[in-house]
Amino acid sequence: MRHVTACFRKRKHGEFKCLSRSFKQVLAGFYETGRREFTVLDSDMRFQVIVAAVFWSGFVESRKVRGISSSYKRFYKERKSFLCIDGSKIIPFEQVNDDYCDCEDGSDEPGTSACPRGRFYCTNLGFRPHYIPSSRVNDGICDCCDASDEYNSPAHCQNTCWNLGQKERAYVEGQMRTLDEGLRLKQQLIEEGVLLWREKQAQLRELQQVAEDLQIKLEEHRRRKHEAERLKEQTLKALEAGDSGKGRILMRSCCNPYSITVDEVKTKVVLVHDEERLLSEDEALGLLGGGHQIDLTKFRRTLWDVLTRGDSVKVRSISLHFQHPPRCFFAAEWEATNLKKVEEAYETVNMEISDLRKKLAIDYGTDWEFLFLNSQCYKLKVYEYIYTLCPFNQVTQKNTAGTEVSLGTWGMWAGMPKNQYSQMVYENGEPCWQGGSRTTTVTLTCGTETALRSVKEPSKCQYIMDFQTPVACQPVLKQRGIHSEL
Repeated sequence: MRHVTACFRKRKHGEFKCLSRSFKQVLAGFYETGRREFTVLDSDMRFQVIVAAVFWSGFVESRKVRGISSSYKRFYKERKSFLCIDGSKIIPFEQVNDDYCDCEDGSDEPGTSACPRGRFYCTNLGFRPHYIPSSRVNDGICDCCDASDEYNSPAHCQNTCWNLGQKERAYVEGQMRTLDEGLRLKQQLIEEGVLLWREKQAQLRELQQVAEDLQIKLEEHRRRKHEAERLKEQTLKALEAGDSGKGRILMRSCCNPYSITVDEVKTKVVLVHDEERLLSEDEALGLLGGGHQIDLTKFRRTLWDVLTRGDSVKVRSISLHFQHPPRCFFAAEWEATNLKKVEEAYETVNMEISDLRKKLAIDYGTDWEFLFLNSQCYKLKVYEYIYTLCPFNQVTQKNTAGTEVSLGTWGMWAGMPKNQYSQMVYENGEPCWQGGSRTTTVTLTCGTETALRSVKEPSKCQYIMDFQTPVACQPVLKQRGIHSEL
């Protein structure tokens, strides 16, 4: 500690006496006017007093504990001793910030660069506070925006915290506006997602009903095809046996395999005792049981037996020539074609049902908010490549030559437990030349538009994408706030 020589005059004897005192003691002596009266002897003495004041102010300033946050100030209250924060050692308080490292944790030198493990706290009033390594203290480079780290260096640092804070606050306000708008749009997409989910469920029920109807038709067409093939076979056998009349009625049945009409009976059936006379309308109706037509199956069980016995009526004998068989002779082939069409329709509907079930089995969020992304694709050009993200489907990369490479197909949600819908993983893409397959990780961020923002390849055949969409906005961000210290 600096000392100064002070001289005073005793009241009784009028003599001067000079004593060496600390400047603090000298100043205290000025207030002891009841006992002593100080007199500065000359200009040299005045100079010594001024120098002492300067040194004292420097001493007081040097004793200021720098580089600590408000939460740690309780450890640095000036007392006789100082306990290292890790509890490893007790040292005299005078050794705090004396530019010599005494504590292993560096807690005795928060404001100097003496300790390798030390940290200096930048208060940065008006901006974000943070720690820097204590090795940067007084190194001539401004690390704290409030310049507190360069308190004893030739660097001329300006306090820029307020300007930085203004920019930060403007950015945060913009983010909050984006969040508000994103949450509003997200609510709309949630409502649309619920409606879309219901539509998909209704579509699935409709397809299932169509599949059931086609199943019934399929069985009916199989039966008809079988009947047509059997009738064709019987007709051929009858014609080969020389029974042209029987062959013709069978062929007519084959041409119209579903029913026999009253007109067909009138022209092809005659009375046994009078073959030249055509049957009347009433006679034909009587054979058909009173109706104008009869189902083929019923015809085979009733009228056909009557005609083949030939007791009272029989089939008219007509000579047939089959050098050019009539078109209706190929009823079996016709039924086979119809059956194939129904089978194809049935298969198509079942495929649609399977695809729709797969889509509905995907996790689209707690409120189906991500459902609208299905069947959508988003593109982004990066240098010579065009990247395409089709959510819940695949990711591809196409070069200028038009060659397309798969970067992965939909795998799973891979976000943190608190927000599992923040990341998508697309895996099992095309093989990489170094081994393994290409994979893509898609990070979803909050925004007012749905778009693919960036694509990177941090390691070979491992891609990361930034995908912005309102449905990624989370109310919890708004509740917590951003940079509350601003």
